Amino acid sequence: MALQINIQRLQKDIETLSQIGRHEDYGIYRMALSEADLAGREWFKQEILSAGLDFYQDGALNMYGRLNTSSKPSVMTGSHLDTVPGAGHLDGALGVVAGLEVLRCIKEQDLPLKRPLEVVNFTDEEGYYGGMFGSQAMSGQISPALIHQAQNTHGELLSDTYQKLGYDPMQALSASRKSDSIHSFIELHIEQGPVLDTAAQSIGIVDAITGLFRWQCEFSGQANHSGTTPMHLRQDAFSGVAELSMSLQRIIEENGSIRSVATIGRIELIPGAPNVVPGKALFTLEVRDTDETILENLREALRRTASAIARRLKLKFNFEESSTINPVQSHPQVLAAIEQSVHQLAYSHQLMHSGAAHDTQMIATIAPAAMIFIPSKDGRSHSPFEWSSWEAIEQGANTLLNSLYLLASQE
Repeated sequence: MALQINIQRLQKDIETLSQIGRHEDYGIYRMALSEADLAGREWFKQEILSAGLDFYQDGALNMYGRLNTSSKPSVMTGSHLDTVPGAGHLDGALGVVAGLEVLRCIKEQDLPLKRPLEVVNFTDEEGYYGGMFGSQAMSGQISPALIHQAQNTHGELLSDTYQKLGYDPMQALSASRKSDSIHSFIELHIEQGPVLDTAAQSIGIVDAITGLFRWQCEFSGQANHSGTTPMHLRQDAFSGVAELSMSLQRIIEENGSIRSVATIGRIELIPGAPNVVPGKALFTLEVRDTDETILENLREALRRTASAIARRLKLKFNFEESSTINPVQSHPQVLAAIEQSVHQLAYSHQLMHSGAAHDTQMIATIAPAAMIFIPSKDGRSHSPFEWSSWEAIEQGANTLLNSLYLLASQE
């Protein structure tokens, strides 16, 4: 018989947490290590202690609740309590609160465990200080330079924030976990997209998380008077961006996969006057896929295409790769536990990939990992309109409960 979480208690927790950092526009403002985030973190700590679980915090300020003191590698779950500005109430928070509920249920029923269970709240998943700091620290992917350089959009250094809170920022290096300390990891998350909602499926079993590369690009031509420069004599930098944008679909079809996406998300024209042909166009280009080889193929195809456009339009094209995240594949053992659970619970489900980055992406470098998605209404996220039904939340939490217990019951 499948295990069931206490949906009334989980609902109360989600509603209580959703009031921490909520503003008049109904958005939630719990940016990492802000006053509101600290309040949310304190709430989480007190709930862990009230449940009779062990609490600890590492040098990166990741927070943990632990059930069972065995020295064996632990089965872990969790996500993040920090938000983007003006966020909804479920992104990140669902995975933390549902993880806490799972540990409470197993403790209350005194279910036998062969491995410890842990729930974690990762610090700064949303990148307020520049990246998924907590999960990067746990997976050994930070350095002293990164700690000193990390800052938020207001120019406030992460290291200064740690010191104001009474912590040594360099202790974040000690948060690194050895791979033999974690048996497996599962993160429950809202999908943040429309796939499950459109398909009327209850559970998404995430078999891969997308990688990406992001370019800061420039087409440069010649600024000139818009009235006196004939069309055939122009070196219009914007024309290069427009043509490249119209080429993205073809490039994806020829070099990508069904999971490939490419986006020009920001553009600045210089000098930016209504009566001047743009001499420079600065823009971003971001590309995502779950396969590293396909990403490399797209990288080369885009470089060739942009260079060819520049030559034909008498422009120059330059770019700098400002960000790279490697894709990860979910671990078969963890996927099998999730699949067994959804079959036992008789929930409709489908295999899918995550087009967004998550903490799981970092933890997968040191431990077997996978994710569970639940539907997001109309695919909305990162806004006050973010919403998933209580039925969907209960089904996701039940899937998490049974999957974690399967993994923690194995030798």
